[in-house]
Amino acid sequence: MNVVRFLLQNHTQVLELTLEHLWLVGWSTAFAMLIGIPLGIAIALRPRLNKPVLASANIIQTIPSLALFGFLLPVPWLGARSDRLAILALTLYALLPIIRNTYAGIRGVDPAVVEAGRGMGLTEMQLLYQVELPLAVSVILSGVRIAVVISVGLATIAAAIGAGGLGEFIFRGLAMVDDRVILAGAIPAAMLALLADFGVGWLERRLRPR
Repeated sequence: MNVVRFLLQNHTQVLELTLEHLWLVGWSTAFAMLIGIPLGIAIALRPRLNKPVLASANIIQTIPSLALFGFLLPVPWLGARSDRLAILALTLYALLPIIRNTYAGIRGVDPAVVEAGRGMGLTEMQLLYQVELPLAVSVILSGVRIAVVISVGLATIAAAIGAGGLGEFIFRGLAMVDDRVILAGAIPAAMLALLADFGVGWLERRLRPR
């Protein structure tokens, strides 16, 4: 009840930090999709690119989040704005599931369907946009779903570099040794992750080929 009372008493700040959190996650997910989906398509069509692209994305995933923020801080244009730095770091972390699922979705299309498209006279680009991507869209969205949930969680750490978001409450609560303040950041962040998972999961099921 103490947490609920704290949330109600500070609802304006909770809403402000939640919007900041959504802003960081939204932009980073959008950038990750703009980069990750074309890369996933590229490695599906050009298998020789598979290992270097997936290896690079895997290496980024192994770097601890605070360490990655530290690596990016000296970059002149990024280091001047903590929100830019946080968005770049979250984008890098969101790439792997999107690239991997895009690749898996396209490679998982039934070869007989692709051959039927070729038999109808479709070019490779027409096959990609009219056959392979529509059939792979639910698998791609599954990767986006994972990326969004990862970003919601990692965005709380962005508060450590002054990028805002619900992590502000968590770090403030840790400094004050106050469970109410910690939970005021942790509970809305967990709810955002669950809502994102449910929302993208619903869209994924709606677009799954029948």
